[in-house]
Amino acid sequence: MPRFLGDVELPKDPPYFHQLRRAVRSHLHRYPAAAVVVGLSGGADSLALTAAALAEGVGVHAVCVDHQLQPGSDTVAGQAAATACRLGATAEVVAVHVDQHGSMEANARRARYAALHEAAADRSIWVGHTADDQAETLLLRAARGTAAGMLPVTGQVHRPLLPQSRAATAAACAELGLQPWQDPQNTDEAFARVGVRQRVIPLLTEVFDRDVTGPLARAAQVAAEDAAALDAIVGEQAELGEECAGEPDALRRRRIAAFLHHHGGAVNAGTLARVDALLTDWHGQGPVAVGGNAAARLVVRRVGARLEVGSE
Repeated sequence: MPRFLGDVELPKDPPYFHQLRRAVRSHLHRYPAAAVVVGLSGGADSLALTAAALAEGVGVHAVCVDHQLQPGSDTVAGQAAATACRLGATAEVVAVHVDQHGSMEANARRARYAALHEAAADRSIWVGHTADDQAETLLLRAARGTAAGMLPVTGQVHRPLLPQSRAATAAACAELGLQPWQDPQNTDEAFARVGVRQRVIPLLTEVFDRDVTGPLARAAQVAAEDAAALDAIVGEQAELGEECAGEPDALRRRRIAAFLHHHGGAVNAGTLARVDALLTDWHGQGPVAVGGNAAARLVVRRVGARLEVGSE
């Protein structure tokens, strides 16, 4: 183990940091990388990921995205970049514009990942999602009608700490003497994820008299793996017709989701059910809205035996 990460002296035998290093080492065994881009917010998860990656010999370029949604956000991003440089990484601050219409959380995520992809070019993008994020994602998506989770790798995005707990990343930062940024939005229950984190999971823990984060995270992983397997079977779905009406429901839903993604439509439990009815319960119903904007709705309609996507 190195004695220093950049200018930061490492303590002797820090157990939580060792745990995260092993997770990174395991990820690198499956997905080798000499250099990566880390999405660094300055919070404990991404800060611990940055340190663990550097300790395992990975060249890290930290991208600190300033969403410009809170006073002083530029200072927070700048401090995160400075900490990354102290650890021996290179770093940059990228200011993004977040669309004020619709879901602020979803719009910020889109803007953040667009910035990360632009900075990464052909390098992997590492983000600090943990098992806690996995469990929260399962509950949030289940409440909206779909069981879903995150994979360790989705395209260019890697999640080396997905099996680790949020408590472990906070403890690792404490071992290294790093002070993560505490985002005030992480305690604002106006955000559904915060409500799940602060109220729902503690209640489930009380009801079952044990920590439920691990089992929820494992269920989310299984859901994500099942979905990926079905996606691989379905592949690209530019066209769709009544020939798939007799297929198993799970396979047909994945075909519909792939069809909607191909044409830029929204995929959620409601749209999937209504588009599915165009195939399996056809009685002349009108088009199904699947997205668009105030100027024009994106709709799916049945024409003969086929589904077509258009605007109205």
